[in-house]
Amino acid sequence: MAGLIVSDDVTEPPAEGITPPVVQTVGLTKRFGGALAVDGVSLSIRQGEVHALVGENGAGKSTLSKMIAGLAAPDEGELLVRGRPVSFGSPREALAEGIATIAQELALVPGLTVAQNVYLGAEPRRLGFVERRRLNRRFAELAAATGFDLDGSVRTDALRTADQQKAEILRAISRDASVIVMDEPTAALSRIDAERLHEVIRGLARDGRTVVLISHFLAEVLTLADTVSVMRDGRLVKSGPAADETEATLIEAMLGRSLGSVYPPKPPVPADDAAPVLSVRSLTAPGVDDVSLEVRPGEIVGLAGLVGAGRTELANAIFGRTRRSQGTVHVGGDRVGGRPHRALRAGMFLIPESRKDSGLLLNRSVTENITVATLDACSRLSLVGGRRQRHLARELVERVGIRTAHVGVPVWTLSGGNQQKVLFARGLLRGPRLLIADEPTRGVDVGSRHAIYELIADQARAGLGVVVISSDVEEVLGLAHRVLVMRGGRVVAELAGDRMTEHDVLVAAFGGAQPVTTDPENPGGAA
Repeated sequence: MAGLIVSDDVTEPPAEGITPPVVQTVGLTKRFGGALAVDGVSLSIRQGEVHALVGENGAGKSTLSKMIAGLAAPDEGELLVRGRPVSFGSPREALAEGIATIAQELALVPGLTVAQNVYLGAEPRRLGFVERRRLNRRFAELAAATGFDLDGSVRTDALRTADQQKAEILRAISRDASVIVMDEPTAALSRIDAERLHEVIRGLARDGRTVVLISHFLAEVLTLADTVSVMRDGRLVKSGPAADETEATLIEAMLGRSLGSVYPPKPPVPADDAAPVLSVRSLTAPGVDDVSLEVRPGEIVGLAGLVGAGRTELANAIFGRTRRSQGTVHVGGDRVGGRPHRALRAGMFLIPESRKDSGLLLNRSVTENITVATLDACSRLSLVGGRRQRHLARELVERVGIRTAHVGVPVWTLSGGNQQKVLFARGLLRGPRLLIADEPTRGVDVGSRHAIYELIADQARAGLGVVVISSDVEEVLGLAHRVLVMRGGRVVAELAGDRMTEHDVLVAAFGGAQPVTTDPENPGGAA
């Protein structure tokens, strides 16, 4: 369906024959303190369409969607649902008008089962008691209809992130909402699960429901959306049919300039006889089965594979976050024990898969987050010097390109891309020899993604060994000199040169390649 081209404050009435908007914003504005998050946005979202909102982190798209879904109240402007002005005080009030939301941050109750979470607050009851059998039957029918392979009896805190995301999606669908706001719904999903969700989204639109899709994956937006709206600095800068757009035109609208090449030039390939900075031999740990590999100084090695293939588990085992049952890890020729503090002392640094769960101290300042792993450099006579901390933090903020008002603000106030850069700054402050980056651009806008790619390439040029783990095959291929493909906790293929193609990665990931040898003379080499 054709979207509506809008000016700053005026939304034209729909032309004859065009479906009227199910949701309409007129001059919607939202401030947080002195910052203008959404600036006078007028937008029409029509029934039965997939309407994508794109923009850099901090552009205002999530704030706009929160106002539509009752998670935030506008300071100015008007929100109309089916032509009637509304004022939501909570998501429950929005749901009563047929608007459900899937937030970027998961909001499941850990102690409840998947089925209980999906129908939380809408459980089938009899005489005041929940009918468990009927609840489980409803869940099984819903899961089968969407094609999601989830066990409704499992507690949600036992699920992988990808499966928790599926539960969130099922909960929104179960409410029979006519408008579903999805904020980065596929960020934690494998390719198969993402494609399955795409089918669900298309089915929702065919049934006459509206999906408001917020996504950093521009290819996904162009594949799914009928209409795409671009936001920049809190304002709506472009809105129209997705069929008229390309990734290049969307990026230019998002940034106000062309981005150029998505991936920076790869650093020179290290010499074959260069001594490895990382050497892993026959490593076995939870989720990891007899893995051997090497990384040379200045080399970027990518780890690819499906969700659950063992990539994150391998990173955690190398860094000492999980217990190793077999095998050795050497950095620069020195054996490293299985504890994170020993890995840090050896010159290793890990950027974890989830910055909020495992990386950042969200309520602490940018300064504290950057320097927390290097407090000895900020101390004198065992006392941490605040002035020295702030000086080092400012240097790293400038070096890494973190956008923040000052280094004293809590890190949770930063956009996702800037939060991720804080973790890179923390690692670089230690002067590592080996950097492991697990999903370095998850939930990061296109501009910050490009900056992170530059950071990774720059560190390799400076002589660091780099391991990049990503569910985005294109990202792995765009950054790495070599790609190791994992399946079932093992490295099943090593790809380099002409064999580094998306086709070859997927063939290996899905079982079309034989496991590699663990020959100490050829770790990670294909059998």
